[in-house]
Amino acid sequence: MESNLLSANPHYPAVFQKLNTLLIAGLGTAVFWFLNLPLPFLFGPMSACLIAALAHAPIRDFGQVSVAARTILGVAVGASITPSLFAELPKMATSLLLVPVFILLIALVGVPFFRKFWGFDDKTAFYAAMPGGFQDMVIFGTEAGANPRVLSLVHGTRVLIIVTLAPIFLTVFYGAELTNPLGEPASALPPHELILMVIAAFIGWKGGEKIGLFGASILGPLILTAALSLGDFIHTRPPREAILFAQFFIGCGIGVKFVGVTWSELRRVVAAGFTYVILLAVLAAAFTFVVTAIGLGQPVEAFLAFAPGGQAEMTVLAIVSGADLGYVVTHHLTRIVVVIIGAPIAASLLVRWSRSGK
Repeated sequence: MESNLLSANPHYPAVFQKLNTLLIAGLGTAVFWFLNLPLPFLFGPMSACLIAALAHAPIRDFGQVSVAARTILGVAVGASITPSLFAELPKMATSLLLVPVFILLIALVGVPFFRKFWGFDDKTAFYAAMPGGFQDMVIFGTEAGANPRVLSLVHGTRVLIIVTLAPIFLTVFYGAELTNPLGEPASALPPHELILMVIAAFIGWKGGEKIGLFGASILGPLILTAALSLGDFIHTRPPREAILFAQFFIGCGIGVKFVGVTWSELRRVVAAGFTYVILLAVLAAAFTFVVTAIGLGQPVEAFLAFAPGGQAEMTVLAIVSGADLGYVVTHHLTRIVVVIIGAPIAASLLVRWSRSGK
C-alpha cells in the first residue's frame, strides 16, 4: 500500500507523476538551500510538494523508494543503541510510565473534540485522536469502519504541523541548534560497516514485513542494527548522504499526502486536524515541563520524546539537534506500542463513554 492514501491524478501516467514530484521537490530543496533556511532537504521538498498538492498538480508518492528511505533512520537509531543505553533505561522508567498517561489524556480530550466540535462519527473520532503511526491509524481505523480519507488528512495534518513547528520550539524556547553533524561522509566510513548497514536495512525491512511487524521499515532495521551495534560490529551512524536521502523522501511524503484535497476538506477536516494539533501541543508542552522539572530528562530530549509527530520525522529532528536518540526513540516506540496494543480495547470503551456524554 502506498503511504499516500488520497487519490493521485488518474489522467497522467504514474511515472510522469513521480518524475514531476522529483523535479518539484528538487526545486524546493534548491530554494531552501539558496535562502539558507533550516533543514533544506526536509522542509524544501515538504513545502514544495505541499504547495503542488494543494494546487492539484500531478504528483505522487514514491512508493517503495519512500519506504526504503525510512530504513535508513531505523539503521541510524539502531546504531545508537549501545550498552550505555541499557544502563540508562532504569533512569527512563519513570518518564516512560508517563507515556500511557499522556495517551489516555489525549484520548479523553481528542475523541469528544472530534465528535462534538467537528461531527466525526465515533470510530473516525477515536482513530483520528490517537497519536499512533500514520499508516497504522489509517489501516486500523479503516478496518474498524472509520473514514480512511478523513483519517489520512487528519494524521497528515498532525505530522505536517508538528514537523513545521517543532524546529521553532527547539530553537526559540529550548535554545537548540539544528546544526548537529548528520554523520560522516560515506568515504570516511569503513566499507564493511556500510555493507552491514545495507544488509541490516534490507533484511530488517523485508523480514519485518514478512512476520507482520508494525512499522517494519523502521523497526526491522533498528532491531538488526542494534544487534550489530551491541555485538561491536557497527560503531557509527549511516553516512551523511544517506541521512539527507532519507530527509528528502520523508519531506516529499508529507507534502504528497495532501494530493486531491478539496476546499471543503480544507475547511473541515484539515481545519479539525490543525486545531487538534494545538491541543496536542499544549499537552506535550505540559508533559515536557513535568519531565524536565522533576529531572527525568533534558528539555530538548523531553520535548522531542513527547511531541506527537511521526517516529521518522522526530528521529530526523533528534539527529540534527544533537538530542539523545536512544531517549527520544524509546519514548516514541513506547507510545506507538501502547496505542497499537491498546487501541482496539480503548476504542470500544471510550466510544461508549463519549456516547454517554451526549
